[in-house]
Amino acid sequence: MSSSLEAINRDLGNNPQALIEWALTQGERPICTTNFRPFEAVILHMVTQVRPDMPIVWMDSGYNTEATYQFADAVIKQLGLNIVSFVPERTRAHREALEGAMPGIDDPRHAAFTQEVKIEPFERALNEMRPDIWFTALRAEDTPERARMQPVSRNSDGLVKVAPLLHWSAKEMYQYLEAHGLPNNFDYFDPTKVEEKRECGLHLQH
Repeated sequence: MSSSLEAINRDLGNNPQALIEWALTQGERPICTTNFRPFEAVILHMVTQVRPDMPIVWMDSGYNTEATYQFADAVIKQLGLNIVSFVPERTRAHREALEGAMPGIDDPRHAAFTQEVKIEPFERALNEMRPDIWFTALRAEDTPERARMQPVSRNSDGLVKVAPLLHWSAKEMYQYLEAHGLPNNFDYFDPTKVEEKRECGLHLQH
């Protein structure tokens, strides 16, 4: 990591709004990814307060709960999100007709499942949208791997990844939702992670 990013992480790493405003001066094609999991309305509200037309990229695996789809629809309408959806090349019905139900995380087929329903749609999003700034709602509390991350990083092809809420606690997230009248969603399931503290691989690859 360059010394300039080290300085930004030190000076702005605990100030989400300032970090978002700084990041938007660093590129011309920002995106914010979402999966509409718990507390996701926080990052969506923050980035669209600064850039209302920010492309909000959703990799919809087709395996979300009914509540998650209802929550997504409510947040999209409330915030007027510029949503851009990327879905697997096969529908859930098509995949399951040929291969059966979702494989468990101990099943050797689970890696291919994750690649199909999450990693490939995300890589397609990167190839088609070619962002230079990527906002994500990662938090250090989520997994041990995320606890070792920095709020701002740059990957090998120059994409600047920004996690403004990395150091926020669940309490801070809840207080933000309450202060801004934002909805929440706790009936969430990620078929590529299954277990709450398990990584799907997307953020380890990118």
